[in-house]
Amino acid sequence: MMKFFSPDSQLNSIRELLKSVAEPLDLNVSVRLWNGEVIPLGANADGRYVISLSGPGVIGSLLRRPTLEMLVRLYATGHIDFQGGDLIDFSEALKTRQSNRERLKQISKLMLAKKTLPFLFAKTKIADLKQGFRDDIVGRDESKRKNTDYIQFHYDVGNDFYKLFLGTEMMYTCGYFTDWSNSLDQAQHDKLDMICRKLRLAPGDRMLDIGCGWGGLICHAAQHFGVKSHGITLSQQQYEYTQSKIQQLGLSDRVSVEICDYADHQGTYDKISSIGMSEHIGVANYPRYFRKINSLLRDRGLVINHAIARSSKTSKKFASRIRPERKFLLKYIFPGSELIPVGMTSDFLEQTGFEVHDVESWREHYAITLRFWCKNLSANKERAIELAGAERYRLWVAYLAGGSVGFTAGSIKIYQVVASKKGSKGVSGMPPTREHLYRSK
Repeated sequence: MMKFFSPDSQLNSIRELLKSVAEPLDLNVSVRLWNGEVIPLGANADGRYVISLSGPGVIGSLLRRPTLEMLVRLYATGHIDFQGGDLIDFSEALKTRQSNRERLKQISKLMLAKKTLPFLFAKTKIADLKQGFRDDIVGRDESKRKNTDYIQFHYDVGNDFYKLFLGTEMMYTCGYFTDWSNSLDQAQHDKLDMICRKLRLAPGDRMLDIGCGWGGLICHAAQHFGVKSHGITLSQQQYEYTQSKIQQLGLSDRVSVEICDYADHQGTYDKISSIGMSEHIGVANYPRYFRKINSLLRDRGLVINHAIARSSKTSKKFASRIRPERKFLLKYIFPGSELIPVGMTSDFLEQTGFEVHDVESWREHYAITLRFWCKNLSANKERAIELAGAERYRLWVAYLAGGSVGFTAGSIKIYQVVASKKGSKGVSGMPPTREHLYRSK
């Protein structure tokens, strides 16, 4: 019996298993075993893309707990490694004309069970990841939410870390590609311009940006559209960066920023932007969020809500279920976040006193944006590890690559919704067509 679970038996089993799946999968990917042996997963695998396994315990861990979280833990702790390219490269190398799911159906389940059985008791040292959020990761109960903790966990990784991949303007939201071949910086500039056009910004307007990030939008709006803009954030590092940027650009008379929870902010504005913010507040808090925005806007003032969305579900049970990929994001990347369908966003806006005018999908734009970010971060691997540690670097690379794949496939979506405060009846003041969004200034 002990011979069945011996190191030699394990190596023989994994060799036979990989060779058996290689023919139906036929990928340009190879696997490096813990003894240094490399086994191709396709007839034409050229050895460029290699997945390395640290030991038999990797197979044993996945056999006993075949979950996304276990896979992520093994990757984050270095027990699974990808060599020869970044995770975007590997995601493309793993694509085939025939879906991998269909190819896997050709593989005998009995054979898989027999070949993995020698790993049943194989273990590897996988300590709990240090970077996980230690409190309530869901935060659906508003009375127990810790918004500042959630925001700071994600954004206070450090400005220098974000500089490695975001681009010149430090925009941590979806770019807008007027041409699919445009650079990231061009797409982010065009995104800022499009948001300002959708808000119909004009000289003298008072604008609020809720969750202003590193100040890109409030500075762009003041410089190019002549508005007085104000940003609020809960991130100390974003605040300090934005404050410095405002001073460097000589915009102190037109642009301001403060650390403030949206719920506590006071004032009256002509236009309000919420770019990548509403995902952080939880669906139970949407009515409160949009009522607050409504209270800050003048009558027929405009708001743009730019948010990642999930698909609509057939029942509340399915809608409330936290899928494995969401659990990963909640625990290691975005604690307290929640996605809702764009239809629910429109419903909440109408229920809180707004008239919806425009809804636009930017799904494919975000797929490309995330691809740029993942490649940028991967290209700066050594510096990223120096700043944030190997574990956090790997978690972020996995998050960015997974997001790009998800948006490309359509399993995740993103929309911009433009609405006006409907304080009085009558005309909205909106132009008759969308021509103003595209004509040259």
